[in-house]
Amino acid sequence: MTKKQKKVLYRIIVAAVLVLALHFLPVEGWLKLLLYLIPYLIIGYDILRKAALGILHGEVFDENFLMAVATVGALLLGDYPEAAAVMLFYQIGELFQSYAVGRSRKNITALMDIRPDYANIQREDGQLEQVDPDEVAVGTVIIVRPGEKIPIDGKVLEGSSALNTSALTGESLPREVGSGDEVISGCVNISGLLKVETTREFGESTVSKILDLVENSSMKKSRSENFITKFAHYYTPAVCLSAAALAVLPPAVNLLLGNPAGWNDWITRALTFLVTSCPCALVISIPLSFFGGIGGASARGILIKGSNYLESLAKTAYVVFDKTGTLTKGIFQVTKVQPSSAYEEWRKKQSASAENAEEETTLWSSLLAPAAYVESYSGHPIAKSLREAYGHPIEQIRVRDVEEISGHGVTALVDGVPVAAGNAKLMEKLGLSYEESNEAGTVVYVAVDGTYAGYIIISDVEKEQAAEAIRRLKAAGIRKTVMLTGDSRKVAQYVAARLGIDEVEAELLPADKVTCVEKLLEQKGRKEMLAFVGDGINDAPVLSRADIGIAMGGMGSDAAIEAADIVLMDDNPVKIALAMKIAKKCLRIVYENIVFALAVKASCLLLGAMGIVGMRMAIFADVGVMVIAVLNAIRCLYVKRE
Repeated sequence: MTKKQKKVLYRIIVAAVLVLALHFLPVEGWLKLLLYLIPYLIIGYDILRKAALGILHGEVFDENFLMAVATVGALLLGDYPEAAAVMLFYQIGELFQSYAVGRSRKNITALMDIRPDYANIQREDGQLEQVDPDEVAVGTVIIVRPGEKIPIDGKVLEGSSALNTSALTGESLPREVGSGDEVISGCVNISGLLKVETTREFGESTVSKILDLVENSSMKKSRSENFITKFAHYYTPAVCLSAAALAVLPPAVNLLLGNPAGWNDWITRALTFLVTSCPCALVISIPLSFFGGIGGASARGILIKGSNYLESLAKTAYVVFDKTGTLTKGIFQVTKVQPSSAYEEWRKKQSASAENAEEETTLWSSLLAPAAYVESYSGHPIAKSLREAYGHPIEQIRVRDVEEISGHGVTALVDGVPVAAGNAKLMEKLGLSYEESNEAGTVVYVAVDGTYAGYIIISDVEKEQAAEAIRRLKAAGIRKTVMLTGDSRKVAQYVAARLGIDEVEAELLPADKVTCVEKLLEQKGRKEMLAFVGDGINDAPVLSRADIGIAMGGMGSDAAIEAADIVLMDDNPVKIALAMKIAKKCLRIVYENIVFALAVKASCLLLGAMGIVGMRMAIFADVGVMVIAVLNAIRCLYVKRE
C-alpha cells in the first residue's frame, strides 16, 4: 500500500469504530448530530472538499457531488448513522479501487522497466564513467557489463554474451551475440563484457520508442471508452434531475390528492437513488480493462499504440501480409544447384589437364565456385548468398574483366576462363541454349567457357513460425488471409501454398499494394476490420491505409514502425493471433463490466425509488459492483503462456 492508501485505511478504521460505538450510545438531538459528525468528517472531509471544488470550477456532476448531496441530505433528515455509514462504505470501495488500480499500474511498470539509467563510457585513463544515455552521440563506444541493460542500439565491437530480451519480446530464451552483431537497447547483458558502438541516439533507440508508445497509448481511446465518457457526461445530470423529481413530484401529487405528502420518505428515496446512481464502476473499470490489455500485450512483446486499436483488433476478419521480412526472413539462401551434363564433362577435362589438379578441382568442383567468383565484387544479396553457400575464401586476384550488365547479370574471366552468371536474358544475350527452370525461387543461370553450365536456385527462407501463424489466425476466426508481394508470381504462389494463405497478389509496386488493400476494404463487412502486416519502408503507405497496421519491430524499418498501430518486437508472426486473443479477452471483459454494472444499477435504482432498498444497501451494492468490475478488469493484464 502507498502512504496515501494507508492513511485512508486508518481513517476507515477510526470512523468504523466510532460509528459502531455511537450505535450503542443512548444520545439524542443535537448531541447525537455532533457526535456523528466526528466519524462523518473523519471519513468524508476529502469527498466534501472535492465536491465543493467541483462546484467552484463548474464541474458539478461527479461522484463526489452525488455522495455529498446524499449524505448531507441524510444528515438534514436526521439519519445520522445512515450518512456516516454511507460515506464509510463509499471510502472502503474507493480504497479497494485505488489498491487494485495501483497494483495493475505497478505490474505494468515492472513489465516495462527497461529504461536504462546510464551508459558506461571509457575515459582516456581506462576508467569507466557513467553518463546519461541522452548525452551519448552516435558512433560512441560504450561498455556494457554483465547484469547491465544495453542503453542504446548499436553493434558489438568486442566480446560475446547472452542477452535477456524478455522485457522487449516476452521470450525467456537468451539470445547469443558476438562481434559484429546488432544489439538493441532494453536487453540485459547476462554474462560477458561487451564493447558496443552506438548506431542511434538514445531518443531514437528501441527502448525510447517502446516507452513512448506505451506512455502515449492512453491518448487514443476506444469507442467503448468514448461511449462511457459521453454516457457519464449525460447520465449524472439526468439522475440528479430524476432524484429531484422523485423528491418533489410524488409529495406534490399526494398534496393535490389530499393525502399526507410524506416528504421525509420521498426525500430519503431520492437520496438513495442518488447514491445508487454513482457511475464509478463503469468510469473506472472500462479504461482499466484497456490499460490492462495493453500492459499484458506489452509483456509479450506486442506494443499496441492505443485502446482504439485493441478494440479494432478484436473485430479483425481479414489479415493481409507482406512477404519478404514478414512471412520470410528476407535472407536469401542457395536451395538447389543443378549443373548441366556439358559442364560435368568440361570439368572432368579441365581437372585432367590441370597442372595443379587439387587447386583446379576446388575451383571447378561445384557450379557454386565459378558463380561465387564471378559475383565476388557484387554487393547484391543474391551475390552474397552465392559466396556464403560456396563457403571458401575467394581470391579476387583470380577474377578480372568484370562486367555487370544491368538487368541481366555479370560476366568475368576466372583464371582466364569466361564465366557468366545471371538471368535468362543473359543466356539469350550470349546466344546460349539453356534448360529453363520452373522451380520457385530466384534462378541464376551460369555459363562457363562459352557453354551453358547449369542453374542455381536461390530462395528467401520462410520463417519457422509463419505456417503456424496462419493456422492460428484461421483458428481464431479470420475469414481470409492474403499475401501481397513485389516478388515473382511463381515464388509468391509457392510460398502461399506452403503456408496455407488463401489469396496472393504478386509483382506489385508499393502503390499497387495500396490499391489491393482498398479493394479488400470495399469487400469486407461494415463492422469487420482489416489488418495489414509489413516491415519495409515501402509498406508504410499500406500500414496507414489499413484499419490496423501491424509492423515487425525487430527488423522492420523506422517508417513502418512509425506508421503502424501495433508493433511486434521480435518479428514473430504467431503473435498476431496472440494479440487478437488478448484483444478479444479485453473486449469481452469490457462488455461484461458494462452489462453487469448497468443491470445492477438499474435494479437498485428501481428498488431505491420504490423504497424497497435503503441507502446503506444501495451504497453497499454500488461499492460491490465497483470492486467486482475493477477486479474483473485486472484480468486483462494476465495472458496465459502458450
